[in-house]
Amino acid sequence: MQRRAIRSPVGILIALAAMSVVAGACSSSTTPGDTPEGSRATPAASQEPASPRVDGVVAPARPRIVVLGDSLTAGYGLAVSQSYPALLQDRLDRAGYTFEVVNMGVSGDTSAGGVRRVDWALEGDAHILILALGGNDGLRGLAPSALQSNLGAIIDRARAKGAAVLLCGVEAPPNFGQSYTEAFRQVYRALARQKKVEFLPFLLDGVAGVPLLNQADGIHPNAAGARRVADLVWQGLEPMLKAAARS
Repeated sequence: MQRRAIRSPVGILIALAAMSVVAGACSSSTTPGDTPEGSRATPAASQEPASPRVDGVVAPARPRIVVLGDSLTAGYGLAVSQSYPALLQDRLDRAGYTFEVVNMGVSGDTSAGGVRRVDWALEGDAHILILALGGNDGLRGLAPSALQSNLGAIIDRARAKGAAVLLCGVEAPPNFGQSYTEAFRQVYRALARQKKVEFLPFLLDGVAGVPLLNQADGIHPNAAGARRVADLVWQGLEPMLKAAARS
């Protein structure tokens, strides 16, 4: 996909700074579409339904698209059907694709948590991994080098299982200084080049810092914001779907 420049309006910086104030609430409270940190995630876009039956015969399981992320992916504060992975499922179904989207979002999760979860997250016939982790690393001021190592390990494990990867970048809050923010941003760009994966520079592009697209906390997208995120992710996902159809 064509890479787009990350926009950083003042509103985005204010919203990112506010994240550090309420980060604890994201991992301690439980709302619809939200899973406490450290627990095994329950797929939201897919609730592990029983395999469909046709004339009494169990149909084979559908190939999977796994979305590995944090509260933004889990759909914090939203109904399950409003999370962006669920919206991707709707779009896939309308377009005639047979993929099943599995929401592996866990609130408060870091890139290190993603490393611990990725193997079982990719159980089954996983064809594509949408990797959307790192926001909580930035909130905690964790080392960009550790972020890069963890995300790189997740990408490598996904590829070892035969899954293509869409890497979604996130931004660090500005309160740790410009050098940290830039180093954090460069992690995603460097991994996209080194690993040669599909790349979405900023998961919340056009959503962060826009009051009408966010919940009251100013961090998590509301239903309209989640639709915008789904549109962005689709731009990176669609070329991968077409490539999978040709293979």
